[in-house]
Amino acid sequence: MIRVVLADDHGILREGLKQLLRGDDGFEVVGEARDGHEVIQRVRELEFDVLVLDMSMPGRSGIELIKQVKAEKAKLRILVLSMHEEQQYAVRAIRAGASGYLTKESASSQLVAALRKVSSGGAYISGAVAEQLALGNMPGNKGEPHEALSDREFQVFRLIAEGKAVADIAERLNLSVKTVSTHKANILQKMGLGTTGDLIRYALSHRLVEGEGGGG
Repeated sequence: MIRVVLADDHGILREGLKQLLRGDDGFEVVGEARDGHEVIQRVRELEFDVLVLDMSMPGRSGIELIKQVKAEKAKLRILVLSMHEEQQYAVRAIRAGASGYLTKESASSQLVAALRKVSSGGAYISGAVAEQLALGNMPGNKGEPHEALSDREFQVFRLIAEGKAVADIAERLNLSVKTVSTHKANILQKMGLGTTGDLIRYALSHRLVEGEGGGG
């Protein structure tokens, strides 16, 4: 029996995932979480095999949360669920400690297979992501400009690209406005961009954020 905790801030999505797993005798959903704080609570309180983790929840989320979960329970397997197809998210998630990456769109057809693979010690990633991971380890490979950003810079970059103000980003990430402004300046410099508008256009053209009405 593979014991699973589902972490997503949308109750409808968690219910849908539970329905998918109820149809298979090999799984038991032992807990749920709506935000980063509840994720850490479940990790500390429950014994389970795989954490199915949304990349964009209230509070601590994404790469930062993956790292914290692995620090709490190193052997716990993490399967990331994300709205984003962009393989840069997957590469960063795997490097942070996740064992698999699945888009929410493909969850209905691939969730069971992904959970089985991850729980048995394997990795569940696409060929494109595997290629990116391999290329990233090759000497002299520079990749796309956004790949040069640190995980924290990438997080700030994404929030700026979604139209969030510096003050809002500071509050969400529990940072000072000055720190976020410094990150923003570093991001523009590293990526060779002049303005916030350039940054947003870059993010949209590289499918690093959703279009109108998108979310995590």
